Amino acid sequence: MSSTSSVSISKNKNKGRRRGPRKSLSVWIVLVIVIVALVFLLGLPVFKLFQAGFSAQGRVAIKQSFTTDIDTFVHSIVLGLLVGLLGTFIGFVCAWVQTFVKFPGKKVLHWVTLLPTISPPFAAATAIITLFGKRGIITNGLLHLETNIYGLPGLLMVLTMTFTPVAYLNIKGMFENLDPSLFEAASSLGSSPWHTLIHVTIPMVLPAMLSSFLVLFVEGIADLANPLVIGGDYRVLASQIYFAVAGSGDVATAAGISLVLLLPALTVFLIQKYWTDKKSVVTVTGKPTGAIKPIKSPSVVAPMLIISLLWLLLVATIYLTLLVGGFVKILGVDNTWTWDHFEFIQRLGSDAVATTLLMTLAAAPLAALLALAIAWLVVRHLPRFGGVLDLWGMLGVAVPGTVLGLGFALVYSQPVTVFGVDIIPPLAGGLAVGGGAIAIVMVFIARGDPTGQQSFIAAFKQINPEVEEAAVSLGASPLTTVRKVTLPLMSSAVVTAVTYAITKSMTTITAIIFITTPQTKVMTSQILDEVDAGRFGNAFAYSSLLIVLVLIILGISNLLLRQLNRSKG
Repeated sequence: MSSTSSVSISKNKNKGRRRGPRKSLSVWIVLVIVIVALVFLLGLPVFKLFQAGFSAQGRVAIKQSFTTDIDTFVHSIVLGLLVGLLGTFIGFVCAWVQTFVKFPGKKVLHWVTLLPTISPPFAAATAIITLFGKRGIITNGLLHLETNIYGLPGLLMVLTMTFTPVAYLNIKGMFENLDPSLFEAASSLGSSPWHTLIHVTIPMVLPAMLSSFLVLFVEGIADLANPLVIGGDYRVLASQIYFAVAGSGDVATAAGISLVLLLPALTVFLIQKYWTDKKSVVTVTGKPTGAIKPIKSPSVVAPMLIISLLWLLLVATIYLTLLVGGFVKILGVDNTWTWDHFEFIQRLGSDAVATTLLMTLAAAPLAALLALAIAWLVVRHLPRFGGVLDLWGMLGVAVPGTVLGLGFALVYSQPVTVFGVDIIPPLAGGLAVGGGAIAIVMVFIARGDPTGQQSFIAAFKQINPEVEEAAVSLGASPLTTVRKVTLPLMSSAVVTAVTYAITKSMTTITAIIFITTPQTKVMTSQILDEVDAGRFGNAFAYSSLLIVLVLIILGISNLLLRQLNRSKG
């Protein structure tokens, strides 16, 4: 009897080894490609940054950041925490309303919610100054108040507005992958809507909420353009890095401050990863069956709907200001209709528009593919090494954009050498191959990957592995299984990955501010130049055009993805 059991256990173990897809050549090829990509996108820039940051001058900057300039460090932390908490809360409320409440115009509200992420944040900052500043249209013109929007209040408003859509997309994607039977079971057991919200809904999406908090915290402490536009006397680490490079060309000091900025970002990231791994809750299914039934209880729906609609009203007002500001001479001062701002873009900005579009179209699919490959390896094939791979990929967002951009400038402004042999020519700076466009696309991929990666990991965990094992047992290769079986089951994750990669590429400025060149003009840097020059009308026109372009690209992408799913359905 004992011998039979032993043979049976041995057979089961051997069976488990045979079923593992690790032996597939395609898995190892994908792993090598992913590692090489991560080395060049994140490994080399971060290594070079540490090398410069721990130089003698860099160590002095680190010491000063924790002694004489401690206020700057505290400012950054406070700003990141407030943006993370407020943005995640609003993103959760908007996602819940979109998923669980039935009302006319939901699609319109969905796109209004996404508006802040498809425009440069400092463009919204100029609109906020125009509306709520000391001579603002609303505060002074309508309410006769003299308010000071500069500093922490203005930064909190514009950064929360800018990054809330990230939390919204993350949490909404998780909601859509939940099994509706969970809520039906809770209701049949007598759970009230509030009780279900607190004890069922929130725990199920807690990983997405924590992931969102991480992204928003890091984005909050790393943002550079807004502190320059609306920060006033509220100094943060990111602006200190910029002034060290742009003001005095002191790269070592900038690298030292970057390491200080990196410390809280990586700490929060590691805490979040540890906590999420311990507390993550998944519903393992195939494609969720049925649809989530709308919640009609006024006690829950009313407060959630009010918060959501007030937020959307604020967003709509800001972006209506952007739109109108591009068609008048000086909004709030001289409201005469004019085409001057758009004629300016046609004369001097068409190169920036075309270049931005081309680089985004090149980077977004690559970022989504990299995210899918990492998630596939992490969840399905390399559970032990997967944690390292996941952590490595997430550095794209855990490392603040300002820091990553400085790392790119340090590595790729000169040839990359191995044993004294140049293997890669300069990709950034004045002598860069392709005018610096390659380095910018690489930054777009590095920054666009993490959110898609987490969406794909969450989606993979929601799909029963037996669904894929059945395809493999019928002769399909691992890659064919992903393409024909898994991807159609995770359409929401695909949309999230592609959407975030496109919007991130089109609107980023912080991570590329050190590697843009005169040969490769980017719309966001052009807008910042116009804001710096006080030509708000041109900045509004640029921003309006950028929003329209992003909406067109996202609309086409969503249609293509939907058509792809139908053809495979």
